[in-house]
Amino acid sequence: MTARITVIGSLNMDLVTNAAKIPAPGETVIGGDLHTVPGGKGANQAVAAAKLGADVSMVGRVGNDIFAQQLLDNLTAVHVNHHHVIHDKEAASGVALIVVDAAGQNSIVVAPGANGRLTPADIDAAAEAIKTADLILLQLEIPLETVLRAAQLARQHGTKVILNPAPAQPLPPELLALVDILIPNESETATLAGLPVGSPAEIEAAAAKLRQSGVGTVILTLGERGALLAREEETVQFAPFIPVQVVDTTAAGDAFIGGFAAALAEGKSVTEAIPWGNAAGSLAVARRGAQTSLPARAEVGKVLAGASPEQLQGVA
Repeated sequence: MTARITVIGSLNMDLVTNAAKIPAPGETVIGGDLHTVPGGKGANQAVAAAKLGADVSMVGRVGNDIFAQQLLDNLTAVHVNHHHVIHDKEAASGVALIVVDAAGQNSIVVAPGANGRLTPADIDAAAEAIKTADLILLQLEIPLETVLRAAQLARQHGTKVILNPAPAQPLPPELLALVDILIPNESETATLAGLPVGSPAEIEAAAAKLRQSGVGTVILTLGERGALLAREEETVQFAPFIPVQVVDTTAAGDAFIGGFAAALAEGKSVTEAIPWGNAAGSLAVARRGAQTSLPARAEVGKVLAGASPEQLQGVA
């Protein structure tokens, strides 16, 4: 079946440079060349799912600057429908300032621009795209009231809601009650749960606390430790796919979510879809950039073909 996904979220132009290390407060370091790469968590997840074969629609805003058309053209290139991306004449497009260190870790500052002007009324205008989707993907780089309206509308139409709570912030109970699947990373989990996530036992405890907030299913993305699925009937740890070399972790979480969502929307179960996310994430960190690092379906399929039972089925 064709996977139909609607992504409501941010579109940014990423301004990326490499440096030997991420500067400490007050420190200046010399970096490498500057690269402009289309990004934004919403657009990243839309592109990730589209490259894996999903039929994707994007809801968001770009600004009044040279980046706007570049961001839209990039969506067009991978067949993401951007009919509901508004060209805001009174704001700049969102921009992310990214420094990547020698180990591939990154530090990011986001200037939201037009993303911060996406309104609940914009969501209502895109109601048909939400109604006809198998699932919607949400993040927190747009106003919280807009995220809540999208979740409400999805629930009204019986559309599954996946929330990536990034960047982490306190979330109202009425939003969490509308979320079918919550996908935070380690730092977001620690912030939302108010608990450490250092050991496997701590990770399970944090996941259990998040589930107490009303979310049916929680999937923690754990980087080099893989992913943890926590829901009412089970807790399962999925082993990671280890990349040959970590080059840049930018968009690794978005690659996971796009891969997971594409598999889930085309009819795979949650446990079958998680390895798709892990495989996509492992391929993304071996390349530079955000959307430029996102893998194609054939690449993910090749990784899955060589997977172990622990990677494909997890360990309870």
